[in-house]
Parts: sequence; C-alpha cells; structure tokens
Amino acid sequence: MVFGRRVKYLRNQKGVSQKQLAFEAELEISQISRIERGVINTSIGQLFIISKALDVPLEAFFTNIETAVT
Repeated sequence: MVFGRRVKYLRNQKGVSQKQLAFEAELEISQISRIERGVINTSIGQLFIISKALDVPLEAFFTNIETAVT
C-alpha cells in the first residue's frame, strides 16, 4: 500500500491525471487506480513503463518510500 501511495504521490507531483498516465503507459485507468490503492502489485516491466510515462527514474518509486503521502 505504501508503494501505491508513492506512485500516486509522484503522479500528482508531475500534475498528471490517472487517465493521462494510463494513456501514456498504455494501461487501463482501473489498473493505475488499483496499483495506487495497493489492491494489486505491478510487474517491474510495468513499473518501468510507468516511470517513463512520468519521466522519473525507476529509483524514484523506492526512494523515501516511508514518507510517501496520499
């Protein structure tokens, strides 16, 4: 769940909606939502695609994860 909050935090920092991220990452909006809510885990491959769509390094999802906010 903390990981999903980090994804949401980074997405919000970039000013990107779930819809925009889903489009850029070629994923379903519902999948982005489930990742952010911690309902599902994602593969490293999909995480790499999400990092490219948000223009953040892959490490950003794991740096300061304990301080991720909703």
